[in-house]
Amino acid sequence: MAGTAKTKIDLGAEDKPEAEEGSAKPKRKLPLKLLTIAVAAIIVLGGGGVGAYVYLGHSDHEKAKETVAKPATFVDLPDVLVNLANAGTDRTQYLKVKIVLELPDAALAQQIQPLMPRVMDAFQTYLRELRPTDLDGSAGLYRLKEELTRRVNAALAPKRITAVLFKEIVVQ
Repeated sequence: MAGTAKTKIDLGAEDKPEAEEGSAKPKRKLPLKLLTIAVAAIIVLGGGGVGAYVYLGHSDHEKAKETVAKPATFVDLPDVLVNLANAGTDRTQYLKVKIVLELPDAALAQQIQPLMPRVMDAFQTYLRELRPTDLDGSAGLYRLKEELTRRVNAALAPKRITAVLFKEIVVQ
């Protein structure tokens, strides 16, 4: 019996190192899998956190910039009434425009007042060359607005306006 017990003990002793070696490999794989999952989770959560910070952080900065932004100043110009260029018709057509200049600050309004005759002259000479078809649709009005803005800025150089706005446009 004693020999049999020794054999069992010896077998048990031999089995334990194999069991330890076999259990050591899964223990290494399990932490490696957990480590990989943890790193992936940190990257995903960190990326989401950075994205949320950037997205929400910029909106706070934009709100602060909006509150700091100066209000625009508007200057009404006298009504402009011109006859349009004839396109081979015997009927004369007229254009009546009420224009407002948008200025970046109120101080510029006082500075451009002495230059208003130059601005009105630029408007008159340009508008008299227009044909009624030049004013068709929103694209025509957009081109008119851009051209008038360009001409005002050229007349007021080095000062600049923000935009030319139309209060009323009548083609008759």
